[in-house]
Amino acid sequence: MTAPASDFRTGYIAIVGRPNVGKSTLTNHIVGAKVSITSRKAQTTRHRIHGIHTTEDAQFVFVDTPGFQTKYSNALNRSMNKTVVDVLRSTDVVLFVLEGTHFDARDREVVALLPTDMPVILVLNKLDLIKQKDSLLPFIAKMSEIFPFAAVVPLSAQSGDNVPALLGEIRKHLPVGMAMFDEDDITDKSERFLAAEIVREKVFRLSGEEVPYSASVIIEKYEQEGEMRRIFAGILVDRENQKAILIGHEGGKLKEIGTAARHDMEKLFGGKVYLELWVKVKGGWADSERMLKQLGYD
Repeated sequence: MTAPASDFRTGYIAIVGRPNVGKSTLTNHIVGAKVSITSRKAQTTRHRIHGIHTTEDAQFVFVDTPGFQTKYSNALNRSMNKTVVDVLRSTDVVLFVLEGTHFDARDREVVALLPTDMPVILVLNKLDLIKQKDSLLPFIAKMSEIFPFAAVVPLSAQSGDNVPALLGEIRKHLPVGMAMFDEDDITDKSERFLAAEIVREKVFRLSGEEVPYSASVIIEKYEQEGEMRRIFAGILVDRENQKAILIGHEGGKLKEIGTAARHDMEKLFGGKVYLELWVKVKGGWADSERMLKQLGYD
């Protein structure tokens, strides 16, 4: 039984924080599917990703943003930082995510961007990794002096511990309104977009540190016949030696990336996938405004 229209709430929730604090993992856990890719490499998330979670009395539209980056200043990073700032201007609630009780200069730079005219909830992620639980209250008190948070929620995005409490806090601040998406929708992104992101995740996860985070993926062709999808994708790298690494001995690494990506796509799309990959060298693409537009960056 759904809530009456006068009590149904809906709105956009921005998830912000420095790289690698678990923003995408939190989005995926709440949505119940991989709509935002994850890896240990900084700046894995590059686009604003909408993850949709609908309950009987609310529809939560999460906007998973790139980690705010100050270390590099090429066109790609400027585009991602602009995305973070733009999202903060156009949402109803903001989640500021920290890694446990760790707070440093990078986190402080994100705090400086937080809006003061809308509710901001502090999320202390990776609760399971906090060994000294008695440090939580003093840390929360310290953070409350830094910024007037509407609520503080410790949780584990990986296991889901205390995530329902976070949803309850968010709902308090969402405006009353009708659902913006169908109740079965989990994202507003196309399968073509998600396919490119899944391939990029596997590149990051399976190539180690030899290939920098600046590798990207472009879908050259996407065809669907019934439940069968045929996807042809190019992986863009900066240098020839990176191309050799991704292809691997007798094509072994590229095959491994393709197999892992295909399995994830079949699980997410609910049908068979034929995936063909190749590697292209496009030097300096991350600092090319033209290439960034071609790859779908704002």
